[in-house]
Amino acid sequence: MTPELDGDAVADPNYDDEFDAIVVGAGLAGSAAALTMANRGLEVLLIERGSSPGAKNVFGGVCYTPTIRELTDFDGAPLERYVAERRFSMLSRNDETAVSISPGEWHEAPHNDSYTVLRGEFDEWFAEQAVEAGTTLVTSTTVTGLVRKNGRIVGVETDRPDGTIRAPYVVLAEGGNSLVSEGADLKATETRENVAVGVKEVLEFPGRDEVIEDRFRLTDDAGVSYHYFGEGAVGDAFGGGFIYTNDDTVSIGVAYRIEDAVAADQSPEATLNAFKSHPAVAPLVRDARTVEYSAKTIPEGGAESIPDLVHDGAAIVGDAAGLVLNNGVHLEGTNMAVESGYHAGNAIARAADQGRVGAKALQAYPDALERSFVVQNLERYAWMMDAVEADRDLLFEDLPRAFADAGTEYFRMDRTPKEAHAENAKRAVLDAVGGWTGAAKLALRYRKVVT
Repeated sequence: MTPELDGDAVADPNYDDEFDAIVVGAGLAGSAAALTMANRGLEVLLIERGSSPGAKNVFGGVCYTPTIRELTDFDGAPLERYVAERRFSMLSRNDETAVSISPGEWHEAPHNDSYTVLRGEFDEWFAEQAVEAGTTLVTSTTVTGLVRKNGRIVGVETDRPDGTIRAPYVVLAEGGNSLVSEGADLKATETRENVAVGVKEVLEFPGRDEVIEDRFRLTDDAGVSYHYFGEGAVGDAFGGGFIYTNDDTVSIGVAYRIEDAVAADQSPEATLNAFKSHPAVAPLVRDARTVEYSAKTIPEGGAESIPDLVHDGAAIVGDAAGLVLNNGVHLEGTNMAVESGYHAGNAIARAADQGRVGAKALQAYPDALERSFVVQNLERYAWMMDAVEADRDLLFEDLPRAFADAGTEYFRMDRTPKEAHAENAKRAVLDAVGGWTGAAKLALRYRKVVT
């Protein structure tokens, strides 16, 4: 087993041509690529800029694990809770209309491969699986650029003294803030319309044993995934809020387009505070104390924003490749990151076995990804962001208010016949969508969400 090297252990690394591949970033995509290549017999160097894997990573809280479970001895993974309930809420300024799903099957292992995790712990564990397979991990090291020879990428520049490291293949798993890839002209800088800003707090409840179980109606290791939409979640922005339960903490946050943050002068901190104070949210986090605050950018361009995934000597994976699905119902990225790292690692291992380098030698990676659920899912919902943007006032303001008014009216207790209340409730929703014709057009427009 190749030993793990921490940031202070080697002041002046000289690894030129000692490795078959270099992976930039020890997040889920990078560790998946490193583990896959190490399992195929390659000597791999995994470089992480944080003090440990996961130290710089930010995400909402649910990790989807089917591929990780196949690659590792999953019994030792540091999981918080399995997701036993998914709840989707539309929030007006003061109201909530929600639907919840909690199938009995989710309570049985492997729990729909959906778990809340804390990335600092989980990413460190996953990177350790790569180390145990033979990968060398170096932390507290920033990759500042790529090394080229005759136009081909042959290594990386780091912030270490004499920190140039050469290898035949480089995997760029640097996340959404992909400065190395962009600086090397391997991908374009994404427009503000296709990037969201996400902020998250981890909350604890001092001196309140079992408060999470009580407030979220949980037993044993069960947990919840709550998602919120509408003006009560993120104001006038295009996005939403979330709550995930961990073992003894709660992750809460919001994510919305940077374009809206700039146009409406809507700061992430103020948006999160407003969300936390909403009448539907405040009771869930009452008396909590913030123990962690973090922020990140999230690529939301979909299939059309995926850059060229392979170059002469390099492959791009995970968030750096824009592999995130957020259509309001499915919010996924962890599974796509791991899948992309896995396929990139296999493609590089195959190319190394054949003694081939260059973009054509790595084409098996984008080909495999194209056939996988990753690209298929992104392409299936490619239309949705434009549709939601066109309907944003209806979806984020008018409908949440209409559903709240309809619910209030439908269940109103007075001396009026139920038939009248039902008719008034129906009218509230139909007025919001433009009558029966508008409702039919809306259903037709979003039919692909469920068909």
